[in-house]
Amino acid sequence: MSETSFQKITALREQLGASLAILGHHYQSDEVIRHVDFQGDSLELARRIPNLAARYIVFCGVSFMAETAALLATSEQSVLIPDPNAHCCMAGTAPTAKVAQVLEAIAKTGRKVVPLAYVNSSVGVKALCGQYGGSVCTSANAKIMLRWAMGQGDCVLFLPDKNLGMNTASLLQVAPRDQAVLNVRGTARLDETTLSRKLLYWPGVCAIHFRLKPEDVRLVQEDDPRPLIFVHPECDPDVVALADVSASTSGIIRAVTEAPSGATIYIGTEDNLVLRLARLHPDKHIYPLGAGYCSAMLKITELKLLDTLVNLDQHQPVRVEPGVAPNARKALETMLDVMEAEA
Repeated sequence: MSETSFQKITALREQLGASLAILGHHYQSDEVIRHVDFQGDSLELARRIPNLAARYIVFCGVSFMAETAALLATSEQSVLIPDPNAHCCMAGTAPTAKVAQVLEAIAKTGRKVVPLAYVNSSVGVKALCGQYGGSVCTSANAKIMLRWAMGQGDCVLFLPDKNLGMNTASLLQVAPRDQAVLNVRGTARLDETTLSRKLLYWPGVCAIHFRLKPEDVRLVQEDDPRPLIFVHPECDPDVVALADVSASTSGIIRAVTEAPSGATIYIGTEDNLVLRLARLHPDKHIYPLGAGYCSAMLKITELKLLDTLVNLDQHQPVRVEPGVAPNARKALETMLDVMEAEA
């Protein structure tokens, strides 16, 4: 019998030793996660990059995460992604050219606009954030970064996920009258009333978390009046309002760990993570709320990871255009600096 993919990857990892680092996002399947050196959410994995000495960094996640790694890695390191077509659909809702058009329109009113992009965005959008003196955030640090951004200018453009923006604004107690969702269809219609607000949202959403509705929570609560409901802040604010906990993937993991033995927990986030948590905590009754699987994350498979490791020098490394790299890196480094100051 020939070696399994698992055995082949294990042997290659041992052979490559410290020259290889494999990073994996929490939404990856178990068959991939079992091979990673570092598992985490976007913030945790971004923080790892500057301290990695490995020559090869293989990123098991979606393409914007690999781009982030490439921005933070050294010129001697190669960042590889097992499937370059693993694109986040949320990131695709904010094309760089359209975002540039909107930022320019706001700036022409004389207001200093500070863009704050969720890391689920293209490298081009991150570069615009750096160009305009803004930054990026993750779901784990959105509250800190939005508070920072609101102190940097006249208004903040939060993009591309309006739900994360609105849920974060609620934590900061930003008044509804100071917020507005932009209409960016066709030729963006930016009326004066909208542009006068302190916090503007791009109208993007996550296709996975968007599926969850308040009715999903109410049905669970009708079935069992005592379940704990944990959801991701990319969910609709009406879903978040009904939940016991709204947190990033790492925050959800902590909440599950801290929940009492015997607890019944429904989790509104990507099902790979939910089902993994159910296996890791057999003393608790853990169920998906119904978000489903991220099709982009599912493009990274064990076989593709094996192919990447077998052909490290033949695989095309993730490249960031030289023209956008400095400003995109500036936006990322601003986030890391702000988080370091908060630590």
